[in-house]
Amino acid sequence: MTEALLLSFLAGLAMVVGGLAAMVERLRPNWLEREFRHAVIAFGGGVLLAAVALVMVPDGARYLSVAQASGSFLGGALCFLLADWLMQRSRGSAAQLMAMLLDFVPEAIAMGAAFASASRAGLLLALLIGLQNLPEGFNAYREMRAGGSSSRRRILLSFALLSLLGPAAAWFGVAVLAGHPVPLACLMMFSGGGILYLIFQDIAPQAKLEHRWWPALGAVCGFLLGLVGQMLLAGSGP
Repeated sequence: MTEALLLSFLAGLAMVVGGLAAMVERLRPNWLEREFRHAVIAFGGGVLLAAVALVMVPDGARYLSVAQASGSFLGGALCFLLADWLMQRSRGSAAQLMAMLLDFVPEAIAMGAAFASASRAGLLLALLIGLQNLPEGFNAYREMRAGGSSSRRRILLSFALLSLLGPAAAWFGVAVLAGHPVPLACLMMFSGGGILYLIFQDIAPQAKLEHRWWPALGAVCGFLLGLVGQMLLAGSGP
């Protein structure tokens, strides 16, 4: 329990670190706003894709029938689609914060349950959640500042408050879902479908930049980092 709560909090705190990094606005501003920002977004997309492909779908499908896995995966995509539609209508800082919660909370729940079941997937999920929250915090800070709806202090404070939901979600995973592999597997598939929708609907279009190659390479590096972590935890290779 202690390990799950601590790592979920640190993973959420990565949003604050990403926001602090986004405050550096005078370091080659044109490059920072264009190429670097797109590369950061793409890196986050690569990490999310690694979480889906290497952890959520394989671990979730292990305990589910075809109908259960398909229904959970599609249900997650449809739920994220509905949330995305609602956020498009509302806009503002609240929509940005809700977008950050969409993948953070389900992953933290799954991470807590994985720790309780002594699965190595818990540690890998903690690493991937933290890595994805860095670019999400960076991007959300820049977009919220561009909208002019919040001050710097208020944005960082909201990120810090969001990080507290990580331990709460992890506690739910440990206390409620541990020992119940089917509901946990459904949650993983649900999150995987939603995140995959998010990648192709929001992250990949933002990462595209004409005549620049670093954003695409950032996505590859993000996925590669997840793959390396999965192989190290599984004990693969020399």
